Amino acid sequence: MPSPHAEAFFDAQTSTFSYVIHRDGNPSCAIIDSVLDYDPKSGRSSTDSADRIIAYIRNNQLQAQWILETHAHADHMSAAAYLQKELGGKTAIGEHIRHVQKVFRDIFNLKQEVTPDGSQFDHLFHDGEKFHIGDMAVTALHVPGHTPADMAYCVEGLGVFIGDTLFMPDVGTARCDFPGGDAHTLFASIQKILALGDETRLYLCHDYPPDNRQQQSCVTVQEQRAGNIHVRDGIGADSFATMREARDATLAMPVLILPAIQVNIRAGRYPEAEDNGVRYLKIPINEL
Repeated sequence: MPSPHAEAFFDAQTSTFSYVIHRDGNPSCAIIDSVLDYDPKSGRSSTDSADRIIAYIRNNQLQAQWILETHAHADHMSAAAYLQKELGGKTAIGEHIRHVQKVFRDIFNLKQEVTPDGSQFDHLFHDGEKFHIGDMAVTALHVPGHTPADMAYCVEGLGVFIGDTLFMPDVGTARCDFPGGDAHTLFASIQKILALGDETRLYLCHDYPPDNRQQQSCVTVQEQRAGNIHVRDGIGADSFATMREARDATLAMPVLILPAIQVNIRAGRYPEAEDNGVRYLKIPINEL
């Protein structure tokens, strides 16, 4: 049987990797962590990044079965709604998105617009839930800490798509200072991932490389355990949490957090147009 394949698409503006997962000979595929291009200076969006994914899927005669999110991203908008319109498939995220929706519904005062029940997505995964991409078995893993709702997707014979839990070893780990984030919780989630076996391949959502290397989308558990600057073997939970909390206190908010969260908790949809036909995103003052 042909091996499963992950085709990576890198968005340089947000340093994000999106993926199309499929197996030769089977048309079913999944898209993970898609990007909708957005210019915060003009408020204009475009679909260039998503169109690259669409072209790949159509050129390879694939059929989108799933459009998966690892979490409600704060650094880029999701193209899930656009991709679903063009390609079909089910949108999905972890069931704890409900908590994230409630927090940000209150911050943005969206009580009349966003119901925090996850119904904006077609499916909500629970921890350990098993599903398939074509004939490929997948397990959804709840890995909170960066946010309360982070999920990883373990694709049999391929590896684990870990979202923002871990970065390359020379970059470290995700921040934990967003609402509902917690450094001790992230440490426990990372240990859950690192327990999957040294040869397990971990597919990253982001890479922020130093000047001496190119972007990389994949690393092994063994490489993380040996060299991750934040959580290599020998670093305990308390030491990690102290480091992570001190580092997070120095970080600026992501450039796109305010527009991105409003779209991403809606499964990649914009707010409804107002009576003048224009859609608006809100900017809360002194709230984040």
